[in-house]
Formats: sequence, structure tokens, C-alpha cells
Amino acid sequence: MSNTRAEGTAPVMDDLVTLDRRHVWHPFTQEQTAPSVTPIASARGATLYGHDGTAYLDLISSWWVITHGHAHPRIAHAIAQQARTLEQVVFAGFTHAPAVQLATALVRKLPPGLDRVFFSDNGSTAVEVALKMARQYWFNQGEKRDRFLACKKGYHGDTVGAMSAGRSSGFFEPFRSMLFPVDLLSFPATWEGDTEVEARENASLRSLEDYLERHGQECAAFLMEPMVQGAAGMRMCRPVFVQKLAARLRSAGILLIFDEVMTGFGRTGPLFACEKAGVTPDMICLSKGLTGGFLPMSVTVCREQIYAAFLGETFDRAFAHGHSFTANPLGCAAGLVSLALFEEEGTLERITTIEAIHRQRLLALAGQDRVEHPRVMGSIAALDIQASDEGYASRIGLFLRQFFLERGLLLRPLGNTLYLMPPYCITAAELHRAWDGVDAALQHLPPAHIG
Repeated sequence: MSNTRAEGTAPVMDDLVTLDRRHVWHPFTQEQTAPSVTPIASARGATLYGHDGTAYLDLISSWWVITHGHAHPRIAHAIAQQARTLEQVVFAGFTHAPAVQLATALVRKLPPGLDRVFFSDNGSTAVEVALKMARQYWFNQGEKRDRFLACKKGYHGDTVGAMSAGRSSGFFEPFRSMLFPVDLLSFPATWEGDTEVEARENASLRSLEDYLERHGQECAAFLMEPMVQGAAGMRMCRPVFVQKLAARLRSAGILLIFDEVMTGFGRTGPLFACEKAGVTPDMICLSKGLTGGFLPMSVTVCREQIYAAFLGETFDRAFAHGHSFTANPLGCAAGLVSLALFEEEGTLERITTIEAIHRQRLLALAGQDRVEHPRVMGSIAALDIQASDEGYASRIGLFLRQFFLERGLLLRPLGNTLYLMPPYCITAAELHRAWDGVDAALQHLPPAHIG
């Protein structure tokens, strides 16, 4: 097959796949054994359309970023309009209306006390910013607090600081010598019908109290994914645990950082998971749904007292961190419209409907022999499938991914954890079709994949 074509013309599907295999390196993929990639030509609402015309119902919000739906016309129009006005300007020493307006709108939506917005590029960098802020916050006050605490199995991104905090996630063994030490606390994951959760919570809190007694004066901050650990397999905890944990940290004077890169913008039901937990952190990291899934952008929002600790007459007290595309006007314009759509389109009410369907269909499957730990929170539903090779690399995940793709469903299991996290525009009929597919998949699991 010839790869030559007229300048400016789009490659046909077979050409795309060939060129992709020759030149592209995909994330979280073993390129030697992975199935051939699926070229996508367009998207609308909750559906992706392949180059061959095949429709795929997007049930993972394209890696958790799409909120109101693909190609939402309001967001697309805002980006196009902004591109004709101001596409980029250095954010050191300059500002622009979209950034100021988005920062103001976010602060008004977040719990009171989170007042200062620092822009960066993606979820990993939002976490990296928070860790550096916490460390320098104490440094600027003359205190040596150089320990961090995080949750076991947590995942916070792929930059060095984020990897250090997520060192127990299982993804970073080749980089272990690059990582700085982070202390770990157990995360008392729970599910529907769990009768032992309180005991696990109490054990975790006792471990925290012991840690605080030994290292409380050395710890700069505690970092966690509130309510749901995403990449660990949609592991969920109860609000009461987060509340008790936060109270102990505050008594010890330790900063609390919430990584809401995934849980932010409605995934757990309310706009932010901290609202569901009933806890206001000292810093919150937001990304993914920030721009409705249109453009990469993130923010780290902190309390005024943290910002004030960086003020002074000399630069050495300043936060010397930044990104070339900090507060990019296109991303800010998208974020402003996306945030407004939550009210204009009744998005949180839509999430309530999604949650009700999840609960109805998931509980109907809960009695099956292969199904374990059914759990639902907001737009997220998950279950574990018994397997001999549990974890991210489980063969069940690879089998299910292909099974669903052949039936026009984009589902990407986290190993033996099957989850749904659709865009909020999904219809009841579409969501029921997805659950019908899940039911069929459970009936077709070959014996070799069952533990």
C-alpha cells in the first residue's frame, strides 16, 4: 500500500493505522501485543464515530475528561471565538479576562476558604504544584517539614512528585530510585453490603494516630483522592472516614491536599467530591473535566494563608514554578462555558438519574458468582470480577475490552475491575444498552479467565 497522497488530504483508515503503527507510541500500552488501534473520525454527545462509520458509545468519558458530551457546540464556539481574539500570552507579568473570570468562577463554586488559583497543564502537574507549595509553605516559615503522607494504592500522575505519592500503585517500579520517600496510610475501600468497613476505617485511623505521634511535626501534607481512588480500581470510601481523617490532620497542623483530578466536576454526584465528603481541604487539584474535555488544563486552588506565606520583598520567597501555557486563554474560555453548563443544563440532576440507573442495573448483577464488591457513587459504577490474575494486567480486562469494542461500547476495565463513567449527556436508553452489554460480557467470560 502506498503512503503517498495529495498534500493537505486526510489519510484513509488503513493508511492511518499503518502510519500510527510506524510512528506513534501510545500511553499505557504494550505496543508489541496490543490489538490494532481504532481510528476515530468524529464524536458527538456520548458517541464516537470511527473512520469506517462504526459508532462507539463512550462509557469512560474518554479517560474521564468528557463532561457535557463530545463536541458540545457551546464550548466549541467559545474556543473558536477566543482563538480569533487571543490564543496565548505569557502569564508571568500579564493576565487576561478568561483566566480571571475562570478563577473567580471556580472560587465561587468551591467551598469557602479555597481562594487562590494557580494554573498549570494537567492532573500530574496540578499535584506536583500542590506538593511543592506544601513543602515551600513550611520552608518559608522556617519549619523543616519534609515528609509527605498519602494513601496506599493511590495514583496521582506520572511526574516524579506524583509518582512518589503513588509509589504503591504498581506502575512505577523502573523509576523507584528516582522517587522521594512518601509515607503511606491504608485506604478503607468499601462496597454495597460491606459489613466490615467500620473496622477497616478504625484500623486506618489508629495507624494515622500512631504516625502523627511519631512524625506529626515532620509532615508537610497529606495527599488523597477523596471518596474514590480512580486508577486503583474505583475504590470508594465513606464520607465519615474522610471527616475523621481530616480532623486528626488539622489537630496536628498538617496540610490536607485533595487530588480531585478525576472526582471533580460531578463524578461523585455533587460538583466536587469534597462536598460529598463534607471536608474542605487546604488545597485542591483539578483537571480532566475542567475544560469539559476539550483542552488540557489544570488548577491547584489553595487557602489564602498558604498564598500569603509566599509574599515578601525578595524572590526567594516566591513560588518559582510555571508552564509555558499557564492559563492558556483557549482552555480558560472552554472552562468558563463548561462550568456554566452545569447550571444551564441541569447537569447535577442528570448525574442523579445516571446514578439511579447504575444502582438498579448493578445490584441486579451483584448476585452472580463472578461479581464482587459492587459499588456506585454519582456517575461512577464499578464491580470486580473474580480472577486468578487480579490487578491492572489481568487477562480479563483485555478480553472484556475487545468484547465491548466489537459491540460498539468503549469500556476500558482496570484489570479485573469493570467500571462505567459516562458523559453526563448519556440517555437512559444508551446507559441501559451499556448495562445490557455488561450483562452479556459476564455470561461470555471464558473459563480460562476466571480465577
